[in-house]
Amino acid sequence: MDQYQYLLLMAGCLLLTLPLELVLGARVWRRPRRLLLALLPVVVVYGVWDVVAIARGTWDYSERYTTGVLLPFAMPLEELVFFVVIPICGLLTYEAVGNTLGWWRARRSPRTPSRQASAERGA
Repeated sequence: MDQYQYLLLMAGCLLLTLPLELVLGARVWRRPRRLLLALLPVVVVYGVWDVVAIARGTWDYSERYTTGVLLPFAMPLEELVFFVVIPICGLLTYEAVGNTLGWWRARRSPRTPSRQASAERGA
């Protein structure tokens, strides 16, 4: 079971942040194109960095905690999963906090007429 520990941890991260989408309206999963555009540079840059570090012997991965599934250039599957899951969790958190703060600020601020409404009245 140790060999799936890393993947289980990543699944746990997704499960823990899922309520941010469903309850706090993060809208990350509902905008797949934006999500893909946000993930693509992260996966490419860190993927290249990781592959170079593996090839140079800068680091390696524990066979005990990984499945042994290797992607091209000897990148472990778990590493690619990490490069996808953690940014998604970060985006979910960022969007949920922004929504919550926006809601909270709207409830705390006194109702003031907008600039457009003031301009229309000739003020």
